[in-house]
Amino acid sequence: MRHLTLLPTITSLMLLVGCSGIKYLTVETREPAQVTLPSNVLSIAIVNNVVVQPDEVGHTLQRIGHTTDDRVKASSDSIAVFYTEALAQFLEEEDYFHRIHYLSNRLRDDHDFFSEKPLTPERMNELRRQTGAQAIVSLDKLIVETRKREHYHQQGYSYCDLKGSIQSLIRVYLPTMEGKIPVVHYKDSLTWEGFDIQDERAYAELMIPTREEAMKRLAVRAAEKMSYVFAPHWEMQDRWYYTLPASLMREGEAFAKAADWYRAIEKWEAFYNRSSRKIDQAKAANNIALAYEMLDDMQQSYQWATKAHELFVEATSTHSLERKRSRLYKNEIARRMDTLNQINMNET
Repeated sequence: MRHLTLLPTITSLMLLVGCSGIKYLTVETREPAQVTLPSNVLSIAIVNNVVVQPDEVGHTLQRIGHTTDDRVKASSDSIAVFYTEALAQFLEEEDYFHRIHYLSNRLRDDHDFFSEKPLTPERMNELRRQTGAQAIVSLDKLIVETRKREHYHQQGYSYCDLKGSIQSLIRVYLPTMEGKIPVVHYKDSLTWEGFDIQDERAYAELMIPTREEAMKRLAVRAAEKMSYVFAPHWEMQDRWYYTLPASLMREGEAFAKAADWYRAIEKWEAFYNRSSRKIDQAKAANNIALAYEMLDDMQQSYQWATKAHELFVEATSTHSLERKRSRLYKNEIARRMDTLNQINMNET
């Protein structure tokens, strides 16, 4: 749904033991959509507006002992369908829009693969009336390539590497953007290495996918990335806190492990106020900034992250890891403050 109750920005936490003096944890953060649609866009339609790529386009094979590639054929008949259907499913899972409409039929009926034909205003409005959607998200270009290189033969099978590449272009058609059409370009690749086996007998754990399967995986991966463009999403990130032998720091760590962040702050702040060493104050301030981030109080988190960085600058050398780490964390909290503002504006 577009109108969401703001969930806690951090939803999961996993503590990992690090080196002496520091411990790492993994958190899940809420990230904003990269393309901000108008607030009245509550439903969208996903459409396939590309021509099927010809089998002989984009696929090569370099055989053993050869320096040049031979052209080969591979069917990409259903790749655009996989892409658009997966995009619709990923966006549905994000539960950001009120409704996702998916049109399974290809819009274009010509065979000119190498040309783009964006939707006309008339076609856009026709699709909007047909689906009831406020905006049309259209896959207007899709090129998929595969390159296989053979390295050696063993027991009748070729050992190869296979690289798949994908390029796509998605346009968002809206009736109220003053003629402006948001355009999203995407390029990516994946590489596999192993035996080229289709009979599923030997070396099954070292098999590379078929070209068709590789293209499907690329399409689904691209669709997942594109869902991040249009809807807020969750991402895993690393965080850390410092440990010291002082009793207050140990007590704060114990509360942190139990996710009791208020009591952790109480202990770490008490240590911060009592300590006379700037390096120890810096570490406590970093821990307090982390605790406030876990509580979604980004203003307090930023204030303490700034204190921590300033103290690390005073207490460590120019190229110290602590100084670099604290600067990165302060900048990350500043970025997340802007991110939360974007999400809040989008969801009001």
